Amino acid sequence: MKLASAPSRTFFCLRHGATDWNREGRFQGRTDNPVNDEGLAQAFSVARRLQRLHFDQIVTSPLQRARKTAEIIAAASATPVAVDHDLVEFDYGSLEGQVIADVMRAHNLKATEDLNSIMPPDSEPWPLLTERVLRCVVRWLDVHPQASVLFVCHFVVMQALSTALCGKWFHNRHGTPFRFAPTQTGWVVDEVH
Repeated sequence: MKLASAPSRTFFCLRHGATDWNREGRFQGRTDNPVNDEGLAQAFSVARRLQRLHFDQIVTSPLQRARKTAEIIAAASATPVAVDHDLVEFDYGSLEGQVIADVMRAHNLKATEDLNSIMPPDSEPWPLLTERVLRCVVRWLDVHPQASVLFVCHFVVMQALSTALCGKWFHNRHGTPFRFAPTQTGWVVDEVH
């Protein structure tokens, strides 16, 4: 499958605040769990942290953990928020709700990125995930050619972006903003401090 074209310029991404399933280490995927108290605190903290930056548009996944995080950031900065279904989290299929560490042990996997090799047939194919996420980012950047855009989404969505653009997974934490930027030698992803 031919992937969507790469974005033309820098954009920002943020993983939603934590949920109870995150705390329990479960595959969460499309299950629409809310942020918990820790996740709310992360959202308010990153909203304060991001006030020094200017965003023209926030685009969020439709899942309530991402939407709530985006709404908190938007309220602190008076930035418009739009929901885009192409940012929804990866569909883990029959692994949904299972404990990640148990699955990794059962399959003798050492790194989270190795989970791609054991996804069940009823999960979302990785190339389709990558295609829809890249398409989403490109579409929003094209519609707002001069705008600074923040995408509030999910762990695997951000890993798909990093894999497609930077060729690797990266250390990604809840409520932590990252900048994806093109350079002369390729794309980089860096935490926004």
